[in-house]
Amino acid sequence: MSDPTPLFEVQDLRVAIEGKEILRGVDLTINRGEVHALMGRNGSGKSTLAYVTLGHPHYEILGGRILYKGEDITELDTDERARKGMFLAFQYPLAIPGVTVSKFMHAALKARTEGGDVPLRAFREKLTEAMGLLGVDRSFTSRYVNDGFSGGEKKRLEILQMFMLEPEFSILDETDSGLDIDALKTVAEGINATRSPQRSHLLITHYQRVLNYITPDVVHVMMDGKIVRTGGPELALALEEKGYEWLEEELLQPAEA
Repeated sequence: MSDPTPLFEVQDLRVAIEGKEILRGVDLTINRGEVHALMGRNGSGKSTLAYVTLGHPHYEILGGRILYKGEDITELDTDERARKGMFLAFQYPLAIPGVTVSKFMHAALKARTEGGDVPLRAFREKLTEAMGLLGVDRSFTSRYVNDGFSGGEKKRLEILQMFMLEPEFSILDETDSGLDIDALKTVAEGINATRSPQRSHLLITHYQRVLNYITPDVVHVMMDGKIVRTGGPELALALEEKGYEWLEEELLQPAEA
């Protein structure tokens, strides 16, 4: 019998940075095996939700809770959340000069593995398999992490990390931004390949185009720090056709008596 407890929940979350409130009461529930898309304009609070979920220390939680597998993780450090099976793919991944992709991935996998024992041979076999699935050149592993990488290469590395670490819950913060169509397809194929009944994804994006290749179970729209509309894939298509203005106008209309 499957566990009915949601994999991930946010309950009435209110968050500020430098005294400015960004999230104004966000509620979100993601069950196992689901892919949710979170859409909205720049400044709506999407990335803030991603960073707070993984425990970014610069944000102040004013109220509400973050639950993972039913456990309140609101006060946990980032490394503790990662060890529990959470992962964030950044919109703008940082470079780490002097550290090769291979060494970085091996260290990350050891930190994620109970007991920290990841034999080098097994690691290399797994890495080679993952790179083959993503169409990543073998020379990739000897380069320094994100140092001199193109936008597409950085995003491929984020998805490669997700492949290797096998998190149960992944947040992908605008992974589609700055990608040409071929890179977008490759990244989407990588995300689709990690879908399973036990794993869930929150895909943050401005545009519907990535959803041509990744079909979400649920689509949310965020405005001014709140989720204002939830629906199926058709909601993303409506936003693509009409923009966000129609939804703003609809929300401003008085409710019928």
